[in-house]
Amino acid sequence: MKNLTDKLLSRGAESLTDSELVAAIIAEGASDDRALDVAHELLDGADGSLLRLTATDFSRLRMSSGLGLRRAMRLKAATELGRRVLLAEGTSYDTITSDSDVARLMEPQIGMLKHEECWALYLASSGRVLDRMRISQGGVQTTVVDCRLIIKRAIELLATQIVLVHNHPSGSAEPSRQDIELTERVSEAARLFDIRLLDHVIIAQGARYSFRATGILK
Repeated sequence: MKNLTDKLLSRGAESLTDSELVAAIIAEGASDDRALDVAHELLDGADGSLLRLTATDFSRLRMSSGLGLRRAMRLKAATELGRRVLLAEGTSYDTITSDSDVARLMEPQIGMLKHEECWALYLASSGRVLDRMRISQGGVQTTVVDCRLIIKRAIELLATQIVLVHNHPSGSAEPSRQDIELTERVSEAARLFDIRLLDHVIIAQGARYSFRATGILK
């Protein structure tokens, strides 16, 4: 661990590889030379993906590579700290101009959930976010959305644009038939009140899908 400590002190945490970063979090002290080996094993078990590793259930994580309770707790705490930093950063970002902005705002909120949630973002004509509201939550594969609730809140806010955003816990961001039908229903309902459905963005772990970017929404 001495070489890892020296690297962190001289070049900063951003210079650490994924394995080295995990090792720095789980190490039991400067003399824990085994920490880097454990970090390699953990990442190998997650197909080399930090996202998949940090999404691992706590009970399963503590059993992985003999990680144990204390080290698993530190890794989970570091993950949650990072998520909250991103969430705080997202809430301060109050203008939507693209699906990248939507992802930056909402991925920390719903990107790693084990169930589906659907949210509506309500925008002024300038793209400024007036409000965001969770409109449904459901199981692993689906959630039920009431279009009337979406439009009602838009009218209350005098919003001129709406963005739908929901997550896919399965890991695939490709829209289902239900997702496409929901987009069509909300777009038609919004149009009756001169409100534009600007986009519908699906967020999955490491991926996203934009109905506007792919041409389904004009």
